[in-house]
Amino acid sequence: MTPAITMMGCRIDNLSMEETLVRIEEFIRSGQPHQHVVVNVDKLVKASRDPDLRRIVNDCALVNADGMPVVWASRLLGKPLKERVAGIDLFEALMRRAGEKNWRVFLLGAREEVVSAVADTYRRRYPDLMIAGWRNGYWTNEEEVQVAEQVRASGADLLFVAISSPKKEQFLGRWQGEMKIPFAMGVGGTFDVAIGLVRRAPRWMQRAGLEWFYRFLQEPRRMFRRYFIDDMAFVWLFIKEAAGRKV
Repeated sequence: MTPAITMMGCRIDNLSMEETLVRIEEFIRSGQPHQHVVVNVDKLVKASRDPDLRRIVNDCALVNADGMPVVWASRLLGKPLKERVAGIDLFEALMRRAGEKNWRVFLLGAREEVVSAVADTYRRRYPDLMIAGWRNGYWTNEEEVQVAEQVRASGADLLFVAISSPKKEQFLGRWQGEMKIPFAMGVGGTFDVAIGLVRRAPRWMQRAGLEWFYRFLQEPRRMFRRYFIDDMAFVWLFIKEAAGRKV
């Protein structure tokens, strides 16, 4: 049984990066479908308001904390997480291992020129990497079944889904059982970072938990509402949970 904590109604597995990779390898060996999700401040706030999203998160086979504020909150609540397992770091580690272990990878999401560039970039970086297929992230509700069938037919071991939240969680929640991919993971904007369209924060900002602020500085108009309005609800949720533990 994977050690886990519960925060704001969501289960978070208390694993290091290396422990997470070991767990994923077990999933792939099993051949059975498993869904992964990372939670950050934004995801916890959305899950607190959306029971369906919260159910999907809690039903996932593996849940990691991607965001230092979540790790800090876990420590203040007396149930400390071992470390942050950032989605982009996990993606990079899995692409490297896929090349080493002959795992087949499917890339789903983003614009066509972006996802094809990701496929080309990683095939050059890891010559033994097998890309089972890729598709952009734009489809209608009517086309969704064809997208799921394309992924299933690829025979991939790993599926990375780079579409917005909660759409990616909902897509995987509906179709992971049909696609039968041993490990499916939502990666958000990782594809843009992977090919250099978006720069990642310097290491010191990552360690200081300021990666969100670096992201805000890159796109202040787009990210202001998320970080300074919507995500402020996290503070209230934390206070409520802390008060409940005291009581």
